[in-house]
Amino acid sequence: MEAKAKTNFRFWQSRGFQKYIDSLKFSLYCITHPLDGFWDLTHEKRGTYAAANTILFLTILIRILKLRYTSFIFITVYWEDLNIFLYIASILFPLSLWVVGNWALTTLFDGKGRLGQVYMATCYALTPYPLVQLPLMVFSNFVTVDEAEFYSVISGISLVWAALLVIAAMGQIHEYSGGKNLLFTVATLFAMLVMIFILMIFFSMISQGVAYFISLGKEFLFRI
Repeated sequence: MEAKAKTNFRFWQSRGFQKYIDSLKFSLYCITHPLDGFWDLTHEKRGTYAAANTILFLTILIRILKLRYTSFIFITVYWEDLNIFLYIASILFPLSLWVVGNWALTTLFDGKGRLGQVYMATCYALTPYPLVQLPLMVFSNFVTVDEAEFYSVISGISLVWAALLVIAAMGQIHEYSGGKNLLFTVATLFAMLVMIFILMIFFSMISQGVAYFISLGKEFLFRI
C-alpha cells in the first residue's frame, strides 16, 4: 500500500501531469484574453491535446446531463425516442466537419494552422459552454416560468461567447486579418454544407449498391 501511495504521489507530481493541469488552466486565460491566449496556445505551445480532449469531453457530458437535470420548464425530453449515441454524434460530427473544412480551406490560402492546432483551438474555445451551462443547469431547478427568460439569455450568451472564441482562435492560429478571418469562417460553413451533401450522396450510393446485391442474391436463391 505504501509503495502504491508513493507511485500515485509521483504521478500527481510528475512533469507531464503538471503540464496537463497548466494547459487546462490556460483555457481560462484564452476565454478572457482570446487574442493573446490563442496565439500562445499554438505558437508558444501552451495548449495540449489532453486538455483539449478534456474540454470536449466536459462539453459533451454537460450536454447529456442537461437532458436529465435541467428543469422541464426549459427542456422536454422524450427518452423513448432518444438515442444517446446519435445525440453524441450530433455534437462530434459538426465539430469534425468544422475542423476538417477549416483546415482544408486555409491550407490552400496560406493558413498557418495545422489540422491538430485547429482541433485544439476549437476545443479550447468551447470552454465557456461547460463553465456556464453547469451552474445554469442547477439554477434552472430553482426558477419559475416568469424567470425563464433570464435562463435563456444566459444560455445564449454561453453559445455566442464560444462561437466568437472559435472565430478569434482561427484568426490567431492561421495569422489572418479580421476581414480575411471572417471570410474564411463563412467559407468553412459553406464547406461543411458541401461535405454533408457529398456524404449524403456517398451513403445513398452505398445503400443502393447494397440493396441491389441483396435483391440479386434473393433472385439467385429464388431461381435455385
